[in-house]
Amino acid sequence: MLKFFVKRLFYGFLVLLGVIVIVFFLFNVLPGDPARMTLGQRADVASLEAVKKDLGLDKPLYAQFLIYLNDLSFLSVHSNSVSNIYKYNYNKITDLPDNRILVFKVPYLRRSYQSQKLVIDILFDALPGTIILATTSIILASIFGIFLGVLAAIKQHSVFDNTAVLLSVFGISLPSYFSGIILAWLFGYVLHEITGLDMSGSLYDIDPVQGRVLALQNLILPAITLGIRPLAIIVQLTRSAMLDIISRDYVRTAVAKGLRYRVVLFKHALRNALNPVVTAISGWFASLLAGAFFVEFIFNWKGIGYVTVKALEESDFPVVMGSVLVTATIFVLVNIAIDIFYGVLDPRVSIKGKSS
Repeated sequence: MLKFFVKRLFYGFLVLLGVIVIVFFLFNVLPGDPARMTLGQRADVASLEAVKKDLGLDKPLYAQFLIYLNDLSFLSVHSNSVSNIYKYNYNKITDLPDNRILVFKVPYLRRSYQSQKLVIDILFDALPGTIILATTSIILASIFGIFLGVLAAIKQHSVFDNTAVLLSVFGISLPSYFSGIILAWLFGYVLHEITGLDMSGSLYDIDPVQGRVLALQNLILPAITLGIRPLAIIVQLTRSAMLDIISRDYVRTAVAKGLRYRVVLFKHALRNALNPVVTAISGWFASLLAGAFFVEFIFNWKGIGYVTVKALEESDFPVVMGSVLVTATIFVLVNIAIDIFYGVLDPRVSIKGKSS
């Protein structure tokens, strides 16, 4: 099991390394002067040169990449200076030659060009919003998707079954940004007096008297929008798996022995049919956690997706680069956790992981 775990971590590290390489070189070929973006258009030459030196822009591209890797690493080597202590906020481990030290630190994702705040602080402030939105969406999609899928399987070829299949195909094909606009306009504008929902809003509203107020009603529309596609896929998978299970001999035998059909359906058939459904749910949850960019932006939901889109509008490249790396890390870690979870539940997965 340990070998299985180490192998998954190693593969995850390789994926993240590939993402880092792509992100660094992609954003370094884009037009724009990072030093001028940091200081503004009226900055003097001496200040621009100082910022370029601080960012490593006065060095060749390969050297800049090595500095970037050093900044992202938990264990890194830096010169022992007051400016580096302030910049990286590290914990010293040991001294090295040439006035250098080995340190442990939180990965340094640079600072925002616009606000000068640490990118990691900006993203971690936005992360709870994305987690809440993704979790709510996948819970709604799972509950309603499994329920509708089971009913569609029981009532195969009925009007309900055909309607459920038709709507699930439509849900799979419908882009999230389009459904978000439609739902926001319909329920947040046209039917606002009935629903009491707004077209946009985040997890907290600012009240002139009470200050920061929790506004859970703002979660409804983006959660539904984000959950439409996984719900549609869960309906299809649950229906197919249930049709396969209820046609097997042991289910027919259980019914023939006099067991109540409802007990056979939920205790035996549904339990065995949920394996592919759980796989789909876990995969979708990882995708949703990685950021729902357009949905968050449409509903003005303050999450990682919203922060990233705003940073793109303002050419705030450190925030965008940091967002890509954080979302990639979340996606990789969730998938590793899922692999380990399956390895614990199913010994065959562990054996395969060890032998391959």
